[in-house]
Amino acid sequence: MTLDEIKEKALPVLRKHHIKKAGIFGSFAKGTFHKRSDVDMLVELPVERQVGLLEFVSIKLELQKVLKRKVDLGEFRAIRPQLKEHISNETLFILND
Repeated sequence: MTLDEIKEKALPVLRKHHIKKAGIFGSFAKGTFHKRSDVDMLVELPVERQVGLLEFVSIKLELQKVLKRKVDLGEFRAIRPQLKEHISNETLFILND
């Protein structure tokens, strides 16, 4: 699966949930993925409305369904400060409205 394929399949789910920013990091961003790799994705949730745990899990499950892979979903604001620079440097954005 290429980054373009991930983008094509994930964008409808991300837009449905009003996500303005999403990026891929980890093995897909580095080009070291294999057939069993998961997709590491960070999103910026809309500030204007509360997204609870159930909706967050729903987004993750919808992404897993369309990508046919396990998705590790995180939020940009929740990245630990020690990891923020490293992850930010390798993140490839698939959505940045």
